[in-house]
Amino acid sequence: MILEIVSPEASLFKGEVTSVTLPGVDGSFQILNHHAPIVSILKAGDVKIVANSFNIGKEVADRFEKVDNNTYRLSINSGTIEMNDNKVIVLAD
Repeated sequence: MILEIVSPEASLFKGEVTSVTLPGVDGSFQILNHHAPIVSILKAGDVKIVANSFNIGKEVADRFEKVDNNTYRLSINSGTIEMNDNKVIVLAD
């Protein structure tokens, strides 16, 4: 599936991912390939991205923490998420 993470300052990430775990207001949840359509509000916490390869721009690389070869973490203050047609869009603060 495609994941796109956008903040007011910049586009932080866009690429093919295996899964993404998000800090929902009612608890953390994970989205996998072909997940049902969903819209949700996010609270402060970590977005965990799992992918076979990462292409993070140098200008935003300092916002991501590498957990292992296939996993990165991004801290957010709040946001919204939409999953539709196997594309996840995260609008993050």
